[in-house]
Amino acid sequence: MSRRARVSPTEAGLPDGGARRRTPGLRREEVAVLAGVGASWYQWLEQGRDISVSPQVLDSVGRVLKLSSAERRHLYVLAGLNPPAPEVEQADRDMCEGMQRLIDTWMPYPAHIMDRYYNCVMYNDAAGMVFGMRPEITQNCLVDFFTDPIYRSRSVSWRTNAESVVAQFRASCSETPDDEGFQAVLAELRESSAAEEFGELWERRDVRPAGQVHKELIHPLVGALHVESTAMRVPARPDLTIVLHTPLPEAETAAKLEWLASPEGRRGAMYPVAV
Repeated sequence: MSRRARVSPTEAGLPDGGARRRTPGLRREEVAVLAGVGASWYQWLEQGRDISVSPQVLDSVGRVLKLSSAERRHLYVLAGLNPPAPEVEQADRDMCEGMQRLIDTWMPYPAHIMDRYYNCVMYNDAAGMVFGMRPEITQNCLVDFFTDPIYRSRSVSWRTNAESVVAQFRASCSETPDDEGFQAVLAELRESSAAEEFGELWERRDVRPAGQVHKELIHPLVGALHVESTAMRVPARPDLTIVLHTPLPEAETAAKLEWLASPEGRRGAMYPVAV
């Protein structure tokens, strides 16, 4: 009822009725006509009666009531149906500046943000210094995990982590397996120098949710580093994942990361180190 009240007849393409309309917004009968359902059925829907509801009908009702993505998903839940995949609202598409500030504030610890296809959207300076993230690589976290020689030379835990990385990507891919974005990443890996390594792990068909991963590295300037990556999603931007790396107690990692971000450490990083 509250959603009906906020949609004017004019917005819905109907005459407003002028002074003859006693209540704001749309009447039940008008919503039913615009959604292509019976007036009695729609009344029962609002009343929460035990009736049969299809996703197509709920989408029609949601369209008439101009529901947001979150409201549409909530309507599905109320009807006892599996909600559709979350969508990014137009008003939330400008969050990237705030997210860049977030990962910059995470300094001196590495952090990056990737989209649903594992394309790197942004990263902070520490991610560049520790993992070798840089403009000239593919900027896809899965492809670079397998093909970037700098990252692979530094990652002591590469083989252990590879199983988790591939299983997590398959979990994301399984939500929309025919999506061209996922297929493009898979095609690039199958044509890469790491095709055999990736193919062996991909054919295991393991599926794991994104979570925390222990990463052990050997950095050319500071030696051993132990960090724990945590993958998080922002509800308003379900298409993006924030990956924050926290130093672990081993090998005085926190102090080493602070040094790498210092002026002295940055000067040291300016000189190329053989891979």
